[in-house]
Amino acid sequence: MIREITVILLIGFVAWAYQATRPPPPNVCGSPGGPAITAPRIKLRDGRHLAYKEHGVSKELAKYKIIFVHGFGSSRHDAAIAANLSPEVVDELGIYIVSFDRPGYGESDPDPKRTRKSLALDIEELADELGLGSKFYVVGFSMGGQVVWSCLKYIPHRLTGAALIAPVINYWWPGFPANLTKEAYYLQLPQDQWALRVAHYAPWLAYWWNTQKLFPPSAVVARRPEIFSAQDVQLMPKLAVRQINRAQVIQQGVHESLFRDMMIGFGTWEFDPMDLENPFPNSEGSVHLWQGDEDRLVPVILQRYISKKLPWIRYHEIPGSGHLIADADGMTEAIIKALLLGEKVTLS
Repeated sequence: MIREITVILLIGFVAWAYQATRPPPPNVCGSPGGPAITAPRIKLRDGRHLAYKEHGVSKELAKYKIIFVHGFGSSRHDAAIAANLSPEVVDELGIYIVSFDRPGYGESDPDPKRTRKSLALDIEELADELGLGSKFYVVGFSMGGQVVWSCLKYIPHRLTGAALIAPVINYWWPGFPANLTKEAYYLQLPQDQWALRVAHYAPWLAYWWNTQKLFPPSAVVARRPEIFSAQDVQLMPKLAVRQINRAQVIQQGVHESLFRDMMIGFGTWEFDPMDLENPFPNSEGSVHLWQGDEDRLVPVILQRYISKKLPWIRYHEIPGSGHLIADADGMTEAIIKALLLGEKVTLS
């Protein structure tokens, strides 16, 4: 009798655990009862749709064409480089910018098969569908910066230049010395250390870990104030203006947007960015990496190491800046002019 009860309880626990760790299906835009489709979208090779937003001069008149990749918990509306550039600079230089919702975010269809390579190919297809030409620029912020690494790996032949703004680090990239990643890893809040462990070692638990009530979930997901620097706090009102559509960001479900982002970003990569070769050996383009030395989300010591391993990257470290570096006064213009015109930036 005791044996039978034990078996029943065990089966019940397994069934409960299975249901608890299994995320609900996404609430796909345009599906019955799903969110409405309001943005222009392209249809991708596998039938998915990618929503986008255009900024600046028309692409027919543009001299420079840029694809902007948004960060974690953001959308096509949160394109800092478009919001912070003055209309005079945009018109003078002839800049066209297109931002898009990464899969599962905003109004872009989820991609349960999403990989680092598929994200780069999505960008290539977006460029082709919009008629941006054989080459274009890519700029990525935060988690979007990780996507730029993928572009440098998988579609370097399509790039005129690239900028990574406070790109998120994967602590398990093999090119890092173990002692350095250990030091940087323990700079994170304990709850974020655990969230990253789950995303890397047990991604199938990512949904449960970040929705359960037993342990503190990711502080980044919760937007805890401790993750922001003093400068970030000052810049928050500017960020809030861009994120008036924040409800749309995760409207298709937190798993296919936030948690899959974590699984992809902190999983085991099939390539190490520190093994990449210079995509512009004849200086026909350039790659820039921008980092604030007071960034609490992305440890500056790891970016410094990357810049030494990849000397062809033009590394810009901004004293006193945090994660929202692109929102600081004058920074967006400096980032864009360095990328497009090769202007030297005086750091202070």
